[in-house]
Amino acid sequence: MVVTDLFLGEIATELLKQLLAISKKASLCKSSAESLMAGINELIPMIQEIKLSGVELPSNRQFQLDHLSRTLHEGLELSKKVLKSNRWNVYKNLQLARKMEKIEKKIYMFINGPLQVHLLADVHHMRFETTERFDKLEWSAKKLEESIGNLKIGVGGGGGGGWMEEAVKRLEDEEMKWEGSFGNNFYSGLGIEEGKRKVKEMVIESKNLNVVGICGIGGSGKTTLANEICRDDQVRCHFENRIFFLTVSQSPNVENLRAKIWGFITGNDGMGGMGYDLVPKWNLQFEWRIVAPMLIVLDDVWSLPVLDQLIFKVAGCKTLVVSRFKFPKVCNATYNVELLRREEAISLFCHSAFGKTSIPPAADSNLVKQIVDECKGLPLALKVIGASLRDQPEMYWESARKRLSRGEPICESHESKLLDRMAISTQFLSKNVRECFLDLGSFPEDKKIPLDVLINMWVEIHDIDPEEAFAILVELSDKNLLTLVKDARAGDLYSSYYEICIMQHDVLRDLAIHLSSCGDINERKRLLMPRREAQLPKEWERNADRPFNAQIVSIHTGEMKEMDWFRMDFPKAEVLILNFSANDFFLPPFIDDMPKLRALVMINYSTSNATIGNFSIFSSLANLRSLWLEKVSIGRLSESTVPLKNLRKISLILCKINKSLDESVIDLSHIFPSLSELTIDHCEDLIQLPSSICRIHSLQSLSITNCHNLEKLPPNLGNLKSLQILRLYACPTLKMLPPCVCDLIWLKFLDISQCVNLKGLPEWIGKLSRLEKIDMRECSLVKLPNSVASLESLRKVICEEDVSWLWKEMKKVNLDVQVAEKCYSLDWLDDY
Repeated sequence: MVVTDLFLGEIATELLKQLLAISKKASLCKSSAESLMAGINELIPMIQEIKLSGVELPSNRQFQLDHLSRTLHEGLELSKKVLKSNRWNVYKNLQLARKMEKIEKKIYMFINGPLQVHLLADVHHMRFETTERFDKLEWSAKKLEESIGNLKIGVGGGGGGGWMEEAVKRLEDEEMKWEGSFGNNFYSGLGIEEGKRKVKEMVIESKNLNVVGICGIGGSGKTTLANEICRDDQVRCHFENRIFFLTVSQSPNVENLRAKIWGFITGNDGMGGMGYDLVPKWNLQFEWRIVAPMLIVLDDVWSLPVLDQLIFKVAGCKTLVVSRFKFPKVCNATYNVELLRREEAISLFCHSAFGKTSIPPAADSNLVKQIVDECKGLPLALKVIGASLRDQPEMYWESARKRLSRGEPICESHESKLLDRMAISTQFLSKNVRECFLDLGSFPEDKKIPLDVLINMWVEIHDIDPEEAFAILVELSDKNLLTLVKDARAGDLYSSYYEICIMQHDVLRDLAIHLSSCGDINERKRLLMPRREAQLPKEWERNADRPFNAQIVSIHTGEMKEMDWFRMDFPKAEVLILNFSANDFFLPPFIDDMPKLRALVMINYSTSNATIGNFSIFSSLANLRSLWLEKVSIGRLSESTVPLKNLRKISLILCKINKSLDESVIDLSHIFPSLSELTIDHCEDLIQLPSSICRIHSLQSLSITNCHNLEKLPPNLGNLKSLQILRLYACPTLKMLPPCVCDLIWLKFLDISQCVNLKGLPEWIGKLSRLEKIDMRECSLVKLPNSVASLESLRKVICEEDVSWLWKEMKKVNLDVQVAEKCYSLDWLDDY
């Protein structure tokens, strides 16, 4: 949803400064100004809570924020009037004081209103009912920590977060430079302005068109055009920022999508899975009035039956459908995306191939134009093929021209030929890089891929180091074969690759699947399900009498019971990816027939946590090294469970722990004797860490993030003598660090950012002689222990401005104290 540009935090901050001056200048306004300052100080944490949550704002909450914004603006203007007023003009100052009191009452009515406070405080908790997951990734193993420690800890000069972050920043800067050279949106297709004009006319001016469409072949810029429509000031103004962008895809959860759309229309977007019964089972046909006009954008729609279920015919609500296909029975009007004209195509191609807007003098102009012509004006083909030829010798260019010239023209009737043309861009990749690109087809369309999942998979199956895996990722990004996406919630210069994920265009994903699906199905290196199905493919069942020699197996289903599986033999499988959307999911029995399985990834895209059946099968995974569980309920492991001696990494994301880690139930050090990284993120029922974790002496990285009910850490945490990274990000209930933290002699990085109730650092923290970086943004610390002066290896501290002077007073040589920038914009909510 596109959210109003409310910079409430900035307004509140400026108002505080004005009121401070007023308090000194106009004595009659002093009491009212100081009272109002106290009120705004109560308001800022509420705004901050919205900033950190990750939920779309429904119309009723948006209205409340609009009203608050107007009130703050009134206070700001009134503050300026008081500053200009003569202090001896008692009558005028008395009038201003009364106005100040009125504004104070307005703000306090907002703060003390039970409904408003309840809704805003619950934004964060509602977030867990949406299908959008927060893609966090974790630190790599000890070898990576030793070889490129600065990459993860970010202690290098310049305030950067490592070269992965630099790669993302370089792409962002390059795109901004490109757009700045040609005006906004040129990078998305040059001829986009004409398309914007026509679509805006359908969306805004044609009131009788309730459902309109954007149609074009894959890679033609349909989604980009739709995004530009949503960002257009005129469109935002017309719909009063009530715009909802939703990706449908080939394998949609229709009930979930209907719930989200209905929640947007009614202003109750926190229904989640429990709200299905409240959604009308029919498409609304009657005149149901809404407060203000709304725009719903349905992107990547593939079928008419699905579209029919997502159209709610509500007066004042307009729907924009983005698809490769036309739906004349539903859409009142459709704009066909035009491909680029030759000069526009040359400019876009030259940007990808040369980093310039025209053909360089040293290049063979005729050869460049011939290759451009073979791309037939398709933006994605121009970008990908251009990037694949960048810095290549002329013979590669000539080879590419010949290969392209043998293909058929790209047009709507021959869209499948696009894959053959795009395949040329992978033929210039080295073997390892090409194999890594093909692996991307293992993940669902239109979903963010956690970077840690991808890196772990590549390390396990391609026999490469994490450093090389990162280099491959950057190379694929540079060649436009994937997109590195920085989490918008980070919003600052100091984050490392911890907040980075991967996105891939549908056409490029189709290309990876297309290239991986050649040959005998039992001999393929990757056994993939391109989209979500109710059951396993019939082709798999027909060939189940022979072993499948796939190295990667990727399954995408709904709910699966024991009888839904059939026996399959995977003697060479090293990676199993289970993508599903269900409340109950029975683990496939054929996991027993995967003796070489090294990485298991389970991601549930449903609105609620899935109960996992056959959980005991984990006992048979003797060679498992990496385990990623997302949005599932963790089953209990018994003491009789065979120790997983090779398991190095465990990531529990959005999971229900269900006391499965309690020391009374299981000794974690016995089950996971070799664990080096443990990540627990957004697990709401985690109240305290079991002390048996502290007996896993091999543990090097412990990340407990966004666990809002975590109250305390075990008192024997100091026993983790190998621990190098301790991340306690956004654990607001945590009030203190146990003194034993000071015994973590190998600790290099401590993250306590957004632990808002943490009152101080341990008194003897100076004993951490190897500590290199501390991230303590948005912590309410008022003093530092004297022992911090003994932190001899400390090179970087990130903190708030009121704490920074405490560090700077130390006058420690080579200590970089960085003040975290505050950002009160709510634009980051647009993606959720």
